[in-house]
Amino acid sequence: MDEQGVPHSAILLVSCPDRSGLVATITRFIHENNGNIINLEQYVDPGEKVFFMRLEWDLSHFSIPLHTFGETFQNAIATEFGMEWSLHSSSEKPRMAIFVSTHSHCLYDILSHAHAGDWNVEIPLIISNHPTLEPVAKKFGIDYRVFPMTSDNKRTQEEKELALLREYQIDFVVLARYMQILTAEFVTHYPSRVINIHHSFLPAFAGAKPYHSAHDRGVKLIGATSHYVTVDLDAGPIIEQEIVRVSHADSVDDLIRKGRDLEKAVLSRAIWHHLRRNILVFRNRTIVFA
Repeated sequence: MDEQGVPHSAILLVSCPDRSGLVATITRFIHENNGNIINLEQYVDPGEKVFFMRLEWDLSHFSIPLHTFGETFQNAIATEFGMEWSLHSSSEKPRMAIFVSTHSHCLYDILSHAHAGDWNVEIPLIISNHPTLEPVAKKFGIDYRVFPMTSDNKRTQEEKELALLREYQIDFVVLARYMQILTAEFVTHYPSRVINIHHSFLPAFAGAKPYHSAHDRGVKLIGATSHYVTVDLDAGPIIEQEIVRVSHADSVDDLIRKGRDLEKAVLSRAIWHHLRRNILVFRNRTIVFA
């Protein structure tokens, strides 16, 4: 039991070639080892013929210790069915690092969720290429480190950042309007563990003032996209998106305000899904269980 008296649970994420009997086989394995299933979601991609599952069960009477589950499950089921899988415990408290530049709206939203106890997460570190938001970090008692970036020093600075992430034992990174492009070398250290947020005008309205460009064109929809970062710029697997309608009566400032509201909400939902282990990445897209 945790501090609130809620039973500890385990979460199993599975993907494999689809075939008959997968759900029955996995659930029988959990049942036969005294696990009480409390949530199960599965999906089959009909085009790729791939099976995906998120299964959560109560560990109160489960007979297999989690530290030996992997070997047992691999030998009993996973090898035969060609499964890729990962196991997580509800007692895990992931450690998140936030990367920021000068915009504070996403940072404040993330910190408010964590401070209120909405998320089971620790945030020991904020990294930036500017000192602007250090007072925010101080308000929440979080270490803030500044690494100014230029085209000449980026690789060296990222090596220092990676060393710091290792020192703080960071599990995943959130780019909360971090206005720098991560190098491939950085991204490969955190596959499917760097979450980004940006407006959804790309690629039509790129550049420093996308809202101004969109306003000039009279757009009727604005949106935000959160995705995992890959070596391909802004082309990683999408986790969450949302849109809102706008009209000719909206000024540039209105678009920016509405866009920032969307960015906060979309990024927070993406982080929530990641923390809840709701996401399976398949090629360059995601299966996101509710």
